[in-house]
Amino acid sequence: MSIVTLFVDTQEEKVSSERRFDKSLTISQLKYKLEPIAGVPYSTQKIQLYRKDELLCSLDDDDKMLGAYPVEDYMRILVIDTNPHRVKNQYTDVSLVEKFELSNEEYEKRSDTVRAFKERNKLGRFSDEAAAREDALEKSYQEAAKNIHVGDRCEVSTDPQAPQKRGTVKYIGTTKFQPGIWVGIQYDEPLGKNDGTVKGERYFECPPNYGGFVRPTKVTVGDFPEEDILLTDDELEEM
Repeated sequence: MSIVTLFVDTQEEKVSSERRFDKSLTISQLKYKLEPIAGVPYSTQKIQLYRKDELLCSLDDDDKMLGAYPVEDYMRILVIDTNPHRVKNQYTDVSLVEKFELSNEEYEKRSDTVRAFKERNKLGRFSDEAAAREDALEKSYQEAAKNIHVGDRCEVSTDPQAPQKRGTVKYIGTTKFQPGIWVGIQYDEPLGKNDGTVKGERYFECPPNYGGFVRPTKVTVGDFPEEDILLTDDELEEM
């Protein structure tokens, strides 16, 4: 056959790729094909042929055809960059790539995004059905919030598998971190995620890790006294 399947490896970039080449290619033509695969410029390539880990020869004559060398299917060619000033891993090290960031405000203004396409065509969360669900959910929040007041004792249930958490209502209203109505809770124990501050905006004050925000439907107000924490004699001696 005139076609041979080879593994292309590079010394610096740790790239390995299975490719098919015509044996009638000259080594010069092969180098041009290897350049986008290995990321090594044609002019600085040195190519070696391996059978597994055994070095057979160097493909060093640009005018010779690939088939003139003892090349067989599933052998390995190693592309070495002879440029001493080359930056190692510049094609695979993502830390060398400048990260492109776009704020939510800028993203929302663009008309060529997936979000804009979904909005125009009313798909996914922009569909009429999704909008109706959002409206119904928001109404449920508003109804639940009518029965909650700052200072109320409460129990919070955010996970059916987890025990309910008791605390005191410290805030009710809208926030900057998410749309809709939220209830700020100071828990009796350090089971929260904040101190009443989220993304630099303070909504109430409490000790660190005692504060949390939940939707009104997760809050049940009532006569929920603070639970006593029973300690053993050994634990009391350690205090």
